[in-house]
Amino acid sequence: MNWRASGSQEVALKPDYVRRLRKLVHKRLIASIEDDGVEALSDTNEVRERISDIVEELKSTSNAKISKSQHKQLEREILEELSGMGPLASLMIDPEVSDILVNGPDEVWTDRRGKLERTDIQFDDDAHLRRFLDRIVSAQGRHLDAGTPMVDAKLPDGSRLHAIIPPLCALGAVVSIRRFREKPVTADELVGQGVLSAPMLDLLKLAVSTGQNVVIAGSAAAGKTTLLNVISGFIPENERVVTVEETAELKLAHAHVIPLESRPTNTEGRGGIGLRDLVRNALRMRADRIIVGEVRGEEVMDMLQAMNVGHDGSLTTVHANSPKDVLRRLEALAHMGDAGLPRESIREMIGSAIQLIVQVMRFRDGSRRVVSICEVLNEADRLETAELYRFQATGTDESGRVQGEHHFTGTPIRFIERAKQLGYEIPDSVTQLKVSHA
Repeated sequence: MNWRASGSQEVALKPDYVRRLRKLVHKRLIASIEDDGVEALSDTNEVRERISDIVEELKSTSNAKISKSQHKQLEREILEELSGMGPLASLMIDPEVSDILVNGPDEVWTDRRGKLERTDIQFDDDAHLRRFLDRIVSAQGRHLDAGTPMVDAKLPDGSRLHAIIPPLCALGAVVSIRRFREKPVTADELVGQGVLSAPMLDLLKLAVSTGQNVVIAGSAAAGKTTLLNVISGFIPENERVVTVEETAELKLAHAHVIPLESRPTNTEGRGGIGLRDLVRNALRMRADRIIVGEVRGEEVMDMLQAMNVGHDGSLTTVHANSPKDVLRRLEALAHMGDAGLPRESIREMIGSAIQLIVQVMRFRDGSRRVVSICEVLNEADRLETAELYRFQATGTDESGRVQGEHHFTGTPIRFIERAKQLGYEIPDSVTQLKVSHA
């Protein structure tokens, strides 16, 4: 090791050298606390002193010349390794990063504004990545090994982590982190970004205010939860809301919200509480509205029953590629929940429970759009959709951004009559024919 700094001119340490040095300091730090126990790591000042002693020892026993700033860098990285997010720390504070994807120790990708980018961040080796994962999941009473090779965990800032390791993945440990945004997206931001038009937002505000049951559909990372968060802000303040989620992502700006979160089974395979149990409990909690973060299993049956027995204005999301796919998927999931009901009865239940479907899509430029808003019609024992709004792409600009227009189709909006009966004023903008997005 022969990287020096002379006088006031500092020589940058090579990345490989820094990694080796950090690994060595970390190893000696762990060895130094064997007699004192891991409790010594909880005292940040104590850890800093030990790191300083180790670095000074290395400087006196090797040719390495470590400057004050380089010393601070080592200290910061080791502290992040012990108690923070390690090599991912800088990504976790970047507000533009929505997802962090780790494909083994040498490959870290991010999703920025809907586009995947590979970073130059790396873990030292497989063992380094596994230590990082073990520290996070063990803090939640979970473990990751060959017997339990995949895990879901919630980070301190609310972000969601999923990890899978060999033998299920030959690539090594693969980690997916869905970032939690501290400052929620606002309705004005969605309109400004062209996700939907102001008239469409007015329509959704009217629908939520008047108690229409709404399903938001789309593929993964299409913006379903973001839109759900926004339109839930239109729920009247005097109503009690119960939210049901696998991992808490909803942040409702509402005075009376009861958040329920499912619980996975423990290491013995017991103690798990699923979404279906939580939806059933929500029915007993005097909820005016129930919001299910995402329906993906047999809990859809309980959700439909809730929508049919007085919980008007309930909201949920589902993975589906079109409004018609939503109806087919809900029907299939309902059969999973109660195979004894005839198909006709399930369709009737869906038709009376769901009033609006909002379809969102992520385009190739990374942008998200609401591409369709449909009313659900139950006529002659058949479920149909009547499209109210549609996004029509018209091409791309010089930067590759998708251009297009949101159209009102002119289809009569059935729930408007109910809104008038309830005393709501219907904005003229709701039936505005066309809105362009540059």
